[in-house]
Amino acid sequence: MTTAPLVIAHRGASGYRPEHSEAAYRLAVELGADAIEPDIVASRDGVLVLRHENEISGTTDVATRPEFADRRTTKRIEGADVEGWFTEDLTWAELATLTVRERLPELRPLSASHDGEGRMLRLSDLLRLLDDAGRRVGLVAEIKHATYFDSIGLPLDQFVADELRSAGWIDDERLTIESFEQTVLDRVRDRGVGGRSVYLLEKRGAAADLVARFGSAAPTYTSQLEESSLAALAAAGRHGISLDKSTLVGPDGTTEARVVDAAHAAGLEVFTWTLRAENAFLARAHRGPGGREARGDFATEFRSLMELGVDGVFADQPELAIAVRDALRPGVGGRV
Repeated sequence: MTTAPLVIAHRGASGYRPEHSEAAYRLAVELGADAIEPDIVASRDGVLVLRHENEISGTTDVATRPEFADRRTTKRIEGADVEGWFTEDLTWAELATLTVRERLPELRPLSASHDGEGRMLRLSDLLRLLDDAGRRVGLVAEIKHATYFDSIGLPLDQFVADELRSAGWIDDERLTIESFEQTVLDRVRDRGVGGRSVYLLEKRGAAADLVARFGSAAPTYTSQLEESSLAALAAAGRHGISLDKSTLVGPDGTTEARVVDAAHAAGLEVFTWTLRAENAFLARAHRGPGGREARGDFATEFRSLMELGVDGVFADQPELAIAVRDALRPGVGGRV
């Protein structure tokens, strides 16, 4: 590895502030993150909003708002029944009235103490924040549930391309677009969106666009990590892949470099998610005393993943990942 891995703030500094809030994004910039990763979904009127999922009862106060009680519903999304309130059932004007809250309050009481302090943001709001950051900070934008949104008449590829073009980000060198669905990556590229194109892969299951096309015959994410499939990803225009860290580190803390090496041999960058300091998220071998919410031996886990030669890591506490990176490769910073 000739450069240290990029440290990407996962939904902002989401270890300290409610994810996707303005406070989380601003703190991530202050803590030195090389880039910020938002998740992108759509409102009923086609505004791109920043939420981990389109179901928002766990990350906003929508469930406490009597004026939206009749919007509660159950939907079938990517093979699962999901109950709650959904961004596509509210206009941006309605979503803008909601306040944000911590998704994991039992694990992150500090963040939960900031519940209600901020409101939902649009992609356009984050682009302005990055332009005004005072230093170069990248954007790693994840397009969520594209096949589902397309099925209800909300084409995220079109909305993303239009938004980036309007903001002057359409071919910005700071830009990376990622998704669990290659179809939308191809479509945004065809609409003139530049930057890097990264394919996200779970440890289990199959991509929603492939399941929609092939049903039970859809290739699994695991099968797409074979050498021939990695070469095909590169040939299709992907610049990298992004892996669930459990693909690379086992419960006993041992790491596996095969996929990283094979991807690099195919000409692909490799990213991994998500580095988190709390025991609840660490491999068993790296957990410490104090319960699920306490910090364990995160430094060992972070270092072991970086030593595999990954090109970037997503972190909820970006400054902790930066400290491990800088100790591992002193004098060699991340790059956007």
